[in-house]
Order: sequence, then structure tokens, then C-alpha cells
Amino acid sequence: MDFIWQAGKPFLKDIIECYPDPKPATTTIATLLKRLHEKGVVDYETFGNSRRYFPLIKKEAYFSNQMSGMIKQFFNDSTLQFASFFTSSANLSDKELEGLKNIVDQELKKRNDD
Repeated sequence: MDFIWQAGKPFLKDIIECYPDPKPATTTIATLLKRLHEKGVVDYETFGNSRRYFPLIKKEAYFSNQMSGMIKQFFNDSTLQFASFFTSSANLSDKELEGLKNIVDQELKKRNDD
């Protein structure tokens, strides 16, 4: 998906080319694109026997959806459990933990101001 967002409207051959050697099989990438199409994440335009793919969802929305699914699956749909696991398991520095605290404080302030 990153390559599709960056490239805009790549063909299958362009997507395969973005991978380092050894490149995945064409059928592997085609299957992945088919699944993304079925999920409504990408669509394509047909040019003869070729398809040019393009994203139907913005990167931020896709990432948010993926994170929500992960939190639901691995953390009993609890963002608090995820945050606890992340902060204790990610080996964050004191500076990074302070940064996270500042982000939370800013979000709380923004919500209280509304």
C-alpha cells in the first residue's frame, strides 16, 4: 500500500519492481491486490491486459483501521491495555515517555477547551 500511495497509480509491474530481489511472484502480488480490491482499499483501471491500481482510502484512515483491528484482536479492544503494553515493552527512553505524556496532556487540554 505504501508504494501505491507514493506512486499514485502504478501498474502491477511497477509494484513488483518496487520490491528488492528476490522479487515476489506476480501471482502473489496479484492475489494481494485482489484482496485489497475486495476490501475496498484499492481499485483499478484496465488498459488492455494491464491494470493500473489506485488507492480508495487515505493512508491515515487505513493505518487507523489496521491499528483498531490489532487492538481489538490482541488487547481485548482496550486501548488502555495496548498503551500499557506499548510503554512497558517498547524500551522507550525517558525523553520518549515524556513526549507521549505531553501528547496525552495536549489532547486532554484540547478536549477540555471544547
